Amino acid sequence: MSGIVLSASVRQNLLSLQSTAQLLATTQNNLSTGKKVNSALDNPTNFFTAQGLDNRASDISNLLDGIGNGVQVLQAANTGITSLQKLVDSAKSIANQVLQSSVGYSTKSNVTSTALTGATATDLLASSTTAVTGSVVLNDNTTAVAITGSTKLSGTSGTSSNDLATGITSGETLVVNGTTFSFVTGTSSTGTSIGIGDSVTNLLSAIQTATGVTSSITAGAITLTPPAAGLTLSGSSGTLAKLGLSAVGDGLSGQTLTVGATGGGTATSITFGLGTGQVKSLNDLNAKLAANNLQASIDTSGKITLTTTNDAASATIGAIGGTAAASSQAFNGLTAAAPVADSTAQTQRSSLVSQYNNVLAQINTTAADASFNGVNLLNGDTLKLTFNENGKSTLSITGVTFNTGGLGLSTLTSGTDFLDNNSANKVITVLNSASSTLRSEASTLGSNLSVVQIRQDFNKNLINVLQTGSSNLTLADTNEEAANSQALSTRQSIAVSALSLANQSQASVLQLLR
Repeated sequence: MSGIVLSASVRQNLLSLQSTAQLLATTQNNLSTGKKVNSALDNPTNFFTAQGLDNRASDISNLLDGIGNGVQVLQAANTGITSLQKLVDSAKSIANQVLQSSVGYSTKSNVTSTALTGATATDLLASSTTAVTGSVVLNDNTTAVAITGSTKLSGTSGTSSNDLATGITSGETLVVNGTTFSFVTGTSSTGTSIGIGDSVTNLLSAIQTATGVTSSITAGAITLTPPAAGLTLSGSSGTLAKLGLSAVGDGLSGQTLTVGATGGGTATSITFGLGTGQVKSLNDLNAKLAANNLQASIDTSGKITLTTTNDAASATIGAIGGTAAASSQAFNGLTAAAPVADSTAQTQRSSLVSQYNNVLAQINTTAADASFNGVNLLNGDTLKLTFNENGKSTLSITGVTFNTGGLGLSTLTSGTDFLDNNSANKVITVLNSASSTLRSEASTLGSNLSVVQIRQDFNKNLINVLQTGSSNLTLADTNEEAANSQALSTRQSIAVSALSLANQSQASVLQLLR
């Protein structure tokens, strides 16, 4: 072969044909693979750049599965919270039924004062009427001396040891067992009209004649002994005190009344009178008692009754104290009895307790079931998501514990809970707090879900960008390659023809040699 000599034209045509064949082969390969860069030999820069882009796109694509799972975990938790909210609302509805049901006690704890003569709902300060079952001692003080039959009812200085009391004026009255004795100017007494200057003996005699109440004087003390029916004393404002009956009192004006904390309420301290902050009317009294779960009423005889409200129907009224509860006063010796339960109403309330506890059991199971692929954000699990191929872009979502303990809810006990409105309101307060906690966590989950979905969409778009960039570097333009193929085919045909013509000229020379 080395001895074969080709003409220049033949050699040129042969080289052209070989080049065209090579280009045609490359073009056909590009058309068959769809790529113009199939190996590093085609274009090292484009090949390795495209390979890097494809590798990153693949890595990010692999992360999409984890991100998708994360989205489902968040949606499962959000679904759980929605169900928990409905269950909390159901529990709240049960507690509200307690508020709407009948009072659980046939008799609530209460105390009733003795009758206050003239006391009404608009004016509680009228003089008191004190019923006494035994004898009453008047003017029982250490400075008194024996009172003789000539002792006057009033004096001028108020210090004379022979005065029963001082300061009695015309027009004042003393009521003994319903009989009114009126004090008038003068020194003589007639029937129930008592002269201010008359003797104590004549006063006592008039009382005994009109009412049957006997009396005695011993060492400066006058003792009134009632008949079997008992003794009731009252008088115009200040009269009883002037006669030494401060232990019996003249109405509520100036007196104090305290009531110990009742049913979780605030202890009450009251001063009766017309001053600022003092109590005159029934409305004033109820305003003071409200914070202590108490309410007051007054009957036609002037007796004031304190009763627990429906909110604290299960409670017993706290200790009664103050000057109004002193010896012989209207509130003396009052101790409230415990309320009497209504068995029918309490059975109904016990049923509501059972219903409430059943709802709480469902809260626990719902929170435990709100998982996806083994991750439960409502049971304290943590979700960690990775968004890029080098692991530097992450999101960690810390779960919560939303069983009854985590929500601050606890089961109730029949016979202890839901006994009255206060117990129901306490439960409702806790449920409202749990509802707020659920709403807050739902907002947090929604925010995290939005972030994860945004990153999910971002990664999908980024993969598309990377793959498009890679394709731009390696993919062939089929239109261009098809045109090239046609052109190269034509060029190859021309080259073959040219080579044939060149061979023909050599053949002509051979003919001459024959």
